[in-house]
Amino acid sequence: MEKNKQQLMQRTMELQKVARKLARIEGLPVVVGEGVEISTREAHTIQAIGEQGPLCVKDLATCFGVSKSAASQMVSKLARKGFIVKQPSAHSNKEIELSLTAMGWQACRAHEQSHGRDMARIVEAMEKLSPGEMKTLKKLLEIFSEIADERLNSE
Repeated sequence: MEKNKQQLMQRTMELQKVARKLARIEGLPVVVGEGVEISTREAHTIQAIGEQGPLCVKDLATCFGVSKSAASQMVSKLARKGFIVKQPSAHSNKEIELSLTAMGWQACRAHEQSHGRDMARIVEAMEKLSPGEMKTLKKLLEIFSEIADERLNSE
């Protein structure tokens, strides 16, 4: 029993190592054009707005599992940089809708190109997993997500 627990702890530490690598990747720049770079976090925000059409800040916060304040800060930053436009919502006086500028669409395409290669490799590898392995993976991700949500909500 004790050896099994040690093996599980080792696997958990390996998963945490992968999570730290992924967090480092989030900090890497995405080259949009000559002398123009954005962070991967910014690129993900731009991509969400591009793929899902006009979004409000609340929708963006929900999409990424962050506070409305955090989403609003990212929106302000991207608007200042010229990647997104904020305009009054047609549905509510209290909300603004977010859409991409031409430079925002350029950033969206640049991110898709760099991210697309990684996603294609992940999908290819996952297609080789058995249904049982996929079920296990899904359950593990649910566990990690629940623990992360609890930790983030307790701060």
